[in-house]
Amino acid sequence: MKKYLIGYDISNEKRLQRIYRKMLKYATPIQYSVFIFEGSDTHLQKCINDILIILHEKEDDLRIYPLPMRGLQWQIGKPTFPEGIIWTGLPSGFIG
Repeated sequence: MKKYLIGYDISNEKRLQRIYRKMLKYATPIQYSVFIFEGSDTHLQKCINDILIILHEKEDDLRIYPLPMRGLQWQIGKPTFPEGIIWTGLPSGFIG
């Protein structure tokens, strides 16, 4: 499975909320408007297609960066998750 960092800047509050809810189905939020996606190319393309239906291409910005399979990942500062919570890499809607 491949990993991607997905970030977006949405100019309209309603579109921002819709895209956020849609992204929760595919990826794990790590910061405001920033998600980690882990999955196949097919699953990534489905995620992108669902977002593009909502996105306004002239007003909004969507960025997707592939992450190295064995690259170092550092976190400096405030933790993303509360103490005792461990990120499994699964999308939030995938568990349960």
